[in-house]
Amino acid sequence: MKRLFALTLLLAVSLTACGAMVTPTPVPAPATEAPTLEPMAVPPTATPEPRTLTVFAAASLTDAFTEIGAAFEAANPGVTVTFNFAGSQALRTQIEEGAPADVFTSANTKEMDMLVTGSFVAQDVSQIFLTNKLVIILPADNPAALEKLEDLAKPDIKLVLAAEEVPVGKYARQVLDQMNSSFGADFKDKVLANVVSNEDNVKQVVAKVQLGEADAGIVYTSDAIAASDLKTIEIPADLNVIANYPIAPLTKSANADIASLFTKYVLSAEVQAILQKWGFGPIK
Repeated sequence: MKRLFALTLLLAVSLTACGAMVTPTPVPAPATEAPTLEPMAVPPTATPEPRTLTVFAAASLTDAFTEIGAAFEAANPGVTVTFNFAGSQALRTQIEEGAPADVFTSANTKEMDMLVTGSFVAQDVSQIFLTNKLVIILPADNPAALEKLEDLAKPDIKLVLAAEEVPVGKYARQVLDQMNSSFGADFKDKVLANVVSNEDNVKQVVAKVQLGEADAGIVYTSDAIAASDLKTIEIPADLNVIANYPIAPLTKSANADIASLFTKYVLSAEVQAILQKWGFGPIK
């Protein structure tokens, strides 16, 4: 009987122990954190490919075009404008002989027309973009005491002109022709007898007068404004001439798109204001 009781007690304890067992609840693994994404590097803005625009321009445009070239470069990153300033006739010859250039501008229509004839400039592409007129320049101390146009015919006056094949030289002689009607039929001959040198471009005329190597010179109004140290004698409108300046891209330009853009740029209101500041006149 005791043995039966012991067995019953042992069985009860075993069942109790089994009933008390707790099934473990699985603990979910911690969620994997999303990786932190590094921001993608934004590639820098591409640097424009460097390009050079070569402009052959009349010497009288030196000061104005230097300013205009800098403004064009600022508006067109990557573009460098280089200038070849000289007498229009010399520039035309250089182009005909194969000098690389993108844009040509001259102080007369003759040189441009010759390039059109030679197919260096396309037909009907050139445009007049400014005008100019002439003025008499004198050294600051005016040693010859010149006061009026008639004084150019005084004996022993040292006068400097551009050569006749240079646009400003031809214009100067046209002005002297017109002065004959006011100052006598031989006025031009008397003035030309005082010429001590004929220069290749207008800037050389200015330099001769500035250096005191001449008593007077005949140049464009724009050159007199650029040389503010000189005195001037104005030429009345009825005796003066109007010089028309054409501009055009060249057919063999290696930068046709920029050359076209530059020619349009000089016709803009912004550039026309710069040109007038330097003494050039508006398009007629």
